[in-house]
Amino acid sequence: MIDFHCHLDLYPDPHKVADRVQHEGIGIVSVTTTPSAWPGTKALENGRPCVRTALGLHPELATARRAELDLFETYLADTAFVGEVGLDGAAAQSTRHDQLDVLEHVLTTCSQAGGKILSIHSRRAASPVLEALQRHPDSGVPILHWFSGSMSDLDQAIDLGCWFSVGPAMLAGAKGRALVSKMPRARMVLESDAPFARVKTDPIHPWDLESAAVTLAGIWDIPAQAARTQLEQNERELSSSVADVGSTDRRDLGAHPPSCTDSS
Repeated sequence: MIDFHCHLDLYPDPHKVADRVQHEGIGIVSVTTTPSAWPGTKALENGRPCVRTALGLHPELATARRAELDLFETYLADTAFVGEVGLDGAAAQSTRHDQLDVLEHVLTTCSQAGGKILSIHSRRAASPVLEALQRHPDSGVPILHWFSGSMSDLDQAIDLGCWFSVGPAMLAGAKGRALVSKMPRARMVLESDAPFARVKTDPIHPWDLESAAVTLAGIWDIPAQAARTQLEQNERELSSSVADVGSTDRRDLGAHPPSCTDSS
């Protein structure tokens, strides 16, 4: 099982968490919120082939960290994964221009690099995010993280070929389950959004994703094992696209999904 959106570096003890996911054979796409966090977060991969690092600049930090776009360009060749990037409509209105400028720069740079697998934030901003993806069709494979747009936004995202990462917190709400019921099963993967996401008062961890698979089985009205099989097939298909995007790192998750046993 692969967690396609986890803030591994923001745990109080990320090495402890990384050791556990490696021991349990759980793949993680470890997203970053700033380019300057890349070197330290990338180091969490050492000796842990289950962990892959995504290069990001979170929209809520667009104004404060847009000067790090040069760093983004510097590190981009070292990964097939980009995230967390996107737009946030809940953030201060004064940041909207910077957010869009940063996202446009990120998508343009990804297109020039041959495309990446992108984990995209779109809270209260689904429509402008989708418009940006339309302007940059060669930016890569977009995964809409914890998508919460309207049903018409969802239809547009499906038409654009977007993927969706869903987790226990999203599935705990009626709106999330309604959206998930309309998403293509073959374009859905799991995420934790740890260490921030919670169900009620309980924090979610990468090893809690089994509960999401069980919930999806109920939504899809199929046995739990059939849901797991579908998700594993999706993981393999999405991970295999690593070979088709620009990256100098050929050890990414697509090489060995989902057992993560290779230590090369």
